[in-house]
Parts: sequence; C-alpha cells; structure tokens
Amino acid sequence: MNILVSACLLGVDCRYCGTGLYNEQVYDLKKKHNLIPICPEQLGGLTTPRNPVEIVNGRAIDKENNDYTTQFQKGAEETLKIAKLLDCTVAILKSNSPSCGYGIIYDGTFSGEKIDGNGMTAEYLSKNGICVLTENEVDSLGKCETI
Repeated sequence: MNILVSACLLGVDCRYCGTGLYNEQVYDLKKKHNLIPICPEQLGGLTTPRNPVEIVNGRAIDKENNDYTTQFQKGAEETLKIAKLLDCTVAILKSNSPSCGYGIIYDGTFSGEKIDGNGMTAEYLSKNGICVLTENEVDSLGKCETI
C-alpha cells in the first residue's frame, strides 16, 4: 500500500522551525508499505524555516497577522494530486499542525491551547476519501486498510 506521510515524521527538515520530527513507528511502516513523503506547506510555496501559523476563523494566519491561506490551500490541492497519482488511500500526518493536524489543532491564539479541528490538508484529504491518521494513531492503520 502507498501511504502519504508528513515528511517531517520521516526526519525531513521541513517544519516551520526548520527541523524534522522523526518518528520511528511511522518510519518502520516502510517495511510493509511504500511511504510517500509530503510537506503541504512547502508544496504550497512556503519557505523553511517560516513563521508559525495557526488556523484563525478558517484562515492560515501567523503571529504578525500575515495570511497564508492561499499557500495552505495550494499545498492541500498538490498533496491530493500526489495521493491520486500514486493511488494513496491513507495519509499519516503530523498531529496538531495547521496543515496536517487531524482531530485536534492549535486554537489560533498562539498560546499552546488546542481545540477540536483539522488542518487544511487533513480536512481536504479526508473530504476526498483519504483515510487520515496522525503519528499517534499508527496502530489504527488497519481501520484504513479496509476502506
């Protein structure tokens, strides 16, 4: 099975702060699956490093009130193109991220508080039939394989 994976979870230095967040459990999936690394924010044209962004009233906004919604939407669209091109039906994405978070994201106040919600890419993939999990749900991969 081909699985989209947030590139930062595989150790790629693409996060807003210029680092990766290598996750061994996600990486070990390569023993049985083809992992397709993606960074929706880079695919949307953003640089690394970049200012942290949170979702504020449905918009991707940084602390200085710069609006990156267009870039986040483009990143989501490009990620879906890759998923379709490579027949990916599953995505394992970085939790809490304004792009990749699924189920819980930061609340838009840059205070570290979290709320129920999805990042823009996670939402877009889910609405287009991709089973989305975070790195905290790798053990639940089986629920996606039956889709």
